[in-house]
Amino acid sequence: MTTDVFYQGQGIRDIEHIEVAPEYSFADLKALLIKKHGCQTGILIFLEDSEEPLDEALFLRDHVGPHGVKVHIHSCRQIKVSVTFNGDTVHHKFTPATTVARVKHWAAEKKFGMSPAEASEHVLQIVGTHDRPAPGTHLGALQHCKECRIAFDLVPDERVNG
Repeated sequence: MTTDVFYQGQGIRDIEHIEVAPEYSFADLKALLIKKHGCQTGILIFLEDSEEPLDEALFLRDHVGPHGVKVHIHSCRQIKVSVTFNGDTVHHKFTPATTVARVKHWAAEKKFGMSPAEASEHVLQIVGTHDRPAPGTHLGALQHCKECRIAFDLVPDERVNG
């Protein structure tokens, strides 16, 4: 039997998938991902939407959900995020394993006071681009430099009627 591992990481924007033995530790998984992607040896490994890096001595089998294990590998412990809407900017630090959906919820509903219905009509767009990352994308997959920061604009979702 194998465990499905879905991951993103620094320089790995698309969701990747591998199958490993459930008795793998997170240290084993990290070593495998370093070898596969040529990552730095000093990277950290996070569970999706976790607040802290994982204790690498833990086993994958103890963290398997209904869809396997979702992790992120990154050299930054935190990413400084800014979100601008209608001229106001809010700031917060998130782990690289935080999803774009979680950041949008925090900014739109908690900081800018939108209702869930209003928030559903907006998306996060990387400042200075037309890039609107998918809700399941990890912040660390969007962050390519060692600055450990990213800036978004909260913009109306463009919908085509027809």
